[in-house]
Amino acid sequence: MYEPSHPDNPEVLSVELTAQTRLFSIETVRVRYSNGAEVALERIPSGRWPGAVIVVPVLPDRSVYLVKEYAVGSERYEIGLPQGMREPGESPEQTANRELKEEIGLGARKLNLLRDLSVASSVLGFRVQVVLAELLYDAQLNGDEPEPLESFKYNIDDVLSGSADIQITEARSLLALYLAREYLDPRAGTVIPDSR
Repeated sequence: MYEPSHPDNPEVLSVELTAQTRLFSIETVRVRYSNGAEVALERIPSGRWPGAVIVVPVLPDRSVYLVKEYAVGSERYEIGLPQGMREPGESPEQTANRELKEEIGLGARKLNLLRDLSVASSVLGFRVQVVLAELLYDAQLNGDEPEPLESFKYNIDDVLSGSADIQITEARSLLALYLAREYLDPRAGTVIPDSR
Protein backbone atom coordinates (compact mmCIF):
# COMPACT_ATOMS: atom_id res chain seq x y z
CA MET A 1 0.00 0.00 0.00
CA TYR A 2 1.30 3.47 -0.88
CA GLU A 3 2.27 5.46 2.18
CA PRO A 4 2.24 9.24 1.51
CA SER A 5 4.71 10.00 4.30
CA HIS A 6 8.21 9.94 2.90
CA PRO A 7 11.60 10.87 4.42
CA ASP A 8 12.19 13.28 1.54
CA ASN A 9 8.99 15.28 2.16
CA PRO A 10 9.65 19.02 1.93
CA GLU A 11 10.59 20.68 5.22
CA VAL A 12 7.86 22.93 6.60
CA LEU A 13 9.57 26.21 7.52
CA SER A 14 6.54 28.14 8.75
CA VAL A 15 2.74 28.17 8.81
CA GLU A 16 0.91 31.51 8.91
CA LEU A 17 -2.81 32.22 9.09
CA THR A 18 -3.55 34.36 6.03
CA ALA A 19 -7.35 34.69 6.13
CA GLN A 20 -10.27 33.57 8.27
CA THR A 21 -14.00 33.26 7.52
CA ARG A 22 -16.84 31.74 9.48
CA LEU A 23 -16.21 28.33 7.86
CA PHE A 24 -12.65 28.34 6.52
CA SER A 25 -9.12 29.44 7.26
CA ILE A 26 -6.40 29.97 4.68
CA GLU A 27 -2.82 29.29 5.67
CA THR A 28 0.42 30.15 3.90
CA VAL A 29 2.89 27.31 4.34
CA ARG A 30 6.54 27.96 3.49
CA VAL A 31 8.36 24.77 2.54
CA ARG A 32 11.87 23.81 1.45
CA TYR A 33 12.21 20.94 -1.02
CA SER A 34 15.10 18.46 -0.95
CA ASN A 35 16.73 20.32 -3.89
CA GLY A 36 16.83 23.54 -1.81
CA ALA A 37 13.92 25.30 -3.55
CA GLU A 38 11.73 27.28 -1.14
CA VAL A 39 8.13 28.22 -1.94
CA ALA A 40 5.07 29.59 -0.21
CA LEU A 41 1.99 27.40 -0.71
CA GLU A 42 -1.57 28.14 0.38
CA ARG A 43 -3.95 25.64 1.91
CA ILE A 44 -7.31 25.41 3.59
CA PRO A 45 -6.63 23.25 6.66
CA SER A 46 -9.25 20.95 8.15
CA GLY A 47 -9.21 23.10 11.28
CA ARG A 48 -11.71 22.02 13.90
CA TRP A 49 -13.71 19.88 11.46
CA PRO A 50 -12.99 16.14 11.65
CA GLY A 51 -14.08 15.71 8.03
CA ALA A 52 -17.27 14.85 6.23
CA VAL A 53 -19.21 11.87 4.98
CA ILE A 54 -20.99 11.05 1.77
CA VAL A 55 -23.64 8.37 2.13
CA VAL A 56 -24.89 5.82 -0.41
CA PRO A 57 -28.32 4.73 0.90
CA VAL A 58 -29.15 1.56 -1.02
CA LEU A 59 -32.20 -0.70 -1.11
CA PRO A 60 -32.19 -4.46 -1.87
CA ASP A 61 -33.32 -3.78 -5.47
CA ARG A 62 -30.12 -1.67 -5.98
CA SER A 63 -32.02 1.62 -5.89
CA VAL A 64 -30.15 4.46 -4.23
CA TYR A 65 -31.57 7.62 -2.70
CA LEU A 66 -30.35 10.88 -4.21
CA VAL A 67 -31.03 14.45 -3.14
CA LYS A 68 -31.40 17.72 -5.01
CA GLU A 69 -29.75 20.59 -3.15
CA TYR A 70 -28.66 24.12 -3.97
CA ALA A 71 -24.87 24.33 -4.35
CA VAL A 72 -23.54 27.86 -3.94
CA GLY A 73 -20.23 26.91 -5.63
CA SER A 74 -21.97 26.20 -8.95
CA GLU A 75 -24.89 28.56 -8.23
CA ARG A 76 -27.45 25.93 -9.19
CA TYR A 77 -29.29 22.90 -7.86
CA GLU A 78 -27.20 19.73 -8.01
CA ILE A 79 -28.20 16.09 -7.72
CA GLY A 80 -26.02 13.96 -5.50
CA LEU A 81 -25.89 11.77 -2.44
CA PRO A 82 -26.71 12.76 1.13
CA GLN A 83 -23.62 14.25 2.75
CA GLY A 84 -22.49 16.45 5.56
CA MET A 85 -19.85 17.52 8.02
CA ARG A 86 -18.88 15.29 10.91
CA GLU A 87 -19.46 16.76 14.34
CA PRO A 88 -16.60 16.51 16.87
CA GLY A 89 -16.74 13.09 18.54
CA GLU A 90 -18.91 11.48 15.84
CA SER A 91 -17.75 8.42 13.95
CA PRO A 92 -18.28 8.44 10.16
CA GLU A 93 -21.10 5.92 10.63
CA GLN A 94 -22.84 8.10 13.24
CA THR A 95 -22.58 11.13 10.95
CA ALA A 96 -23.91 9.10 8.02
CA ASN A 97 -26.96 7.98 9.98
CA ARG A 98 -27.63 11.52 11.24
CA GLU A 99 -27.34 13.01 7.74
CA LEU A 100 -29.67 10.34 6.32
CA LYS A 101 -32.31 11.20 8.90
CA GLU A 102 -31.92 14.93 8.30
CA GLU A 103 -31.80 14.86 4.49
CA ILE A 104 -34.08 11.98 3.40
CA GLY A 105 -35.98 10.99 6.55
CA LEU A 106 -34.45 7.51 6.77
CA GLY A 107 -32.02 5.77 9.11
CA ALA A 108 -29.88 2.71 8.41
CA ARG A 109 -29.44 -0.43 10.47
CA LYS A 110 -26.28 -1.40 8.57
CA LEU A 111 -23.51 1.10 7.83
CA ASN A 112 -20.24 0.17 6.16
CA LEU A 113 -17.28 2.53 5.70
CA LEU A 114 -16.14 1.97 2.10
CA ARG A 115 -13.29 4.44 1.68
CA ASP A 116 -11.54 7.43 3.15
CA LEU A 117 -10.86 10.07 0.47
CA SER A 118 -8.85 13.24 0.23
CA VAL A 119 -10.42 16.07 -1.70
CA ALA A 120 -8.18 18.43 -3.71
CA SER A 121 -5.30 17.54 -1.38
CA SER A 122 -2.97 20.01 -3.09
CA VAL A 123 -4.86 22.81 -1.32
CA LEU A 124 -7.33 21.21 1.11
CA GLY A 125 -6.52 19.44 4.35
CA PHE A 126 -9.91 17.78 4.24
CA ARG A 127 -11.10 14.15 4.33
CA VAL A 128 -14.37 12.57 3.23
CA GLN A 129 -15.51 9.10 4.22
CA VAL A 130 -17.79 7.14 1.87
CA VAL A 131 -20.38 5.15 3.84
CA LEU A 132 -22.75 2.54 2.41
CA ALA A 133 -26.11 2.53 4.22
CA GLU A 134 -28.39 -0.51 4.06
CA LEU A 135 -31.47 -1.85 5.87
CA LEU A 136 -33.16 1.54 5.75
CA TYR A 137 -36.07 2.52 8.00
CA ASP A 138 -38.22 5.63 8.54
CA ALA A 139 -36.56 8.15 10.88
CA GLN A 140 -36.70 11.93 10.68
CA LEU A 141 -34.41 14.54 12.24
CA ASN A 142 -34.46 18.30 11.66
CA GLY A 143 -31.36 19.36 9.79
CA ASP A 144 -29.60 22.63 9.09
CA GLU A 145 -30.73 22.95 5.47
CA PRO A 146 -32.50 26.25 4.76
CA GLU A 147 -35.16 24.45 2.68
CA PRO A 148 -36.47 20.88 2.56
CA LEU A 149 -34.42 18.70 0.22
CA GLU A 150 -36.08 16.77 -2.57
CA SER A 151 -35.10 13.09 -2.49
CA PHE A 152 -35.79 10.34 -4.99
CA LYS A 153 -34.67 6.82 -5.93
CA TYR A 154 -32.83 5.55 -8.98
CA ASN A 155 -31.20 2.23 -9.78
CA ILE A 156 -27.46 2.54 -9.23
CA ASP A 157 -26.65 0.78 -12.52
CA ASP A 158 -28.93 3.11 -14.49
CA VAL A 159 -27.35 6.19 -12.90
CA LEU A 160 -23.80 5.03 -13.65
CA SER A 161 -24.57 3.84 -17.19
CA GLY A 162 -26.16 7.19 -18.06
CA SER A 163 -29.54 5.62 -18.86
CA ALA A 164 -31.29 7.43 -16.00
CA ASP A 165 -33.03 10.72 -16.79
CA ILE A 166 -30.79 12.61 -14.34
CA GLN A 167 -27.20 13.77 -14.46
CA ILE A 168 -24.84 13.80 -11.50
CA THR A 169 -21.88 16.13 -11.99
CA GLU A 170 -20.56 16.19 -8.41
CA ALA A 171 -17.40 14.03 -8.50
CA ARG A 172 -17.60 12.75 -4.91
CA SER A 173 -21.14 11.46 -5.49
CA LEU A 174 -20.12 9.70 -8.68
CA LEU A 175 -17.08 8.11 -7.07
CA ALA A 176 -19.14 7.00 -4.06
CA LEU A 177 -21.68 5.37 -6.39
CA TYR A 178 -18.91 3.49 -8.23
CA LEU A 179 -17.41 2.34 -4.92
CA ALA A 180 -20.82 1.20 -3.70
CA ARG A 181 -21.54 -0.70 -6.90
CA GLU A 182 -18.15 -2.41 -6.68
CA TYR A 183 -18.89 -3.38 -3.08
CA LEU A 184 -22.39 -4.65 -3.91
CA ASP A 185 -21.22 -6.52 -7.01
CA PRO A 186 -17.45 -7.14 -7.01
CA ARG A 187 -17.60 -8.10 -10.71
CA ALA A 188 -19.04 -4.67 -11.64
CA GLY A 189 -15.56 -3.14 -11.70
CA THR A 190 -13.91 -6.12 -13.38
CA VAL A 191 -12.88 -5.86 -17.02
CA ILE A 192 -13.86 -9.07 -18.85
CA PRO A 193 -11.28 -9.96 -21.52
CA ASP A 194 -12.38 -9.99 -25.14
CA SER A 195 -12.93 -13.62 -26.23
CA ARG A 196 -12.11 -12.98 -29.89
